[in-house]
Amino acid sequence: MIAADHRYQQLDLLRSGISVAIYPLHYLASLPSALFRRVQDRMAREDELRERNHLLRRSNLLLKARLQQLQALEAENRRLRDLLGSSFKVGDRVLIAELMSVDLDPYRQQVLIDKGASSGVFVGQPVLDADAVMGQVVRVNPLTATVLLITDARHGLPVQINRNGLRTVAQGTGFIDRLELSHLPKNADVRVGDLLVTSGLGEHFPPGYPVARVTQVLREPGKPFATVIAVPTAHLDRSHEVMLVWTLAPSPKGEALTERIGKK
Repeated sequence: MIAADHRYQQLDLLRSGISVAIYPLHYLASLPSALFRRVQDRMAREDELRERNHLLRRSNLLLKARLQQLQALEAENRRLRDLLGSSFKVGDRVLIAELMSVDLDPYRQQVLIDKGASSGVFVGQPVLDADAVMGQVVRVNPLTATVLLITDARHGLPVQINRNGLRTVAQGTGFIDRLELSHLPKNADVRVGDLLVTSGLGEHFPPGYPVARVTQVLREPGKPFATVIAVPTAHLDRSHEVMLVWTLAPSPKGEALTERIGKK
């Protein structure tokens, strides 16, 4: 049979039949190892997917954090562009400073900036934001300076109505969104919506800087003066950067200003 099978392949048909008959036994014998390999491959793929998912989540968090930083930088750049592109007719020299602390209680409206005498800052120097006058420097240290805001109750700023040139004083009230115009007769030509600009009197602010806009005019019977309320056009409660300008030279009267503020 061996010789016949070797020479004439007489048993091929029988061998094929037997292989078909025992195939289920081979399949059942190899099934555990095949299942084990499939489970192992599936677990390996799940571990890989889990690791990739973890890495993607970390990358997503990092990208979101960087996006937040970029948004903050874009906002800061917009504010700086607004400052440098301001329509003020300032002098040749300007200096951008950042706010370090803010004190906005009713008895003291002032901010601390990160530029001082080492940067050339001087007492009485005008301080602006991108829209209008914010205040003036009242105290200078080597690395910092204190700015008194125009809304401080101790601060009075000579202004004029841009429409007709009528001069008056914008007095701080201690409230961040309120100025009062002093000693305006009841028949004074002042209207709601009038823009107030610096008059140039007082030797601290050159003329023409925007200050505030009139929001209320009250003429009460029995009172000799009208009550005029204005809202500052500077963003006193939202500005992060300010601009120091050198439109005026340092004046000896700055020391007197500091002493007057300190005594009050």
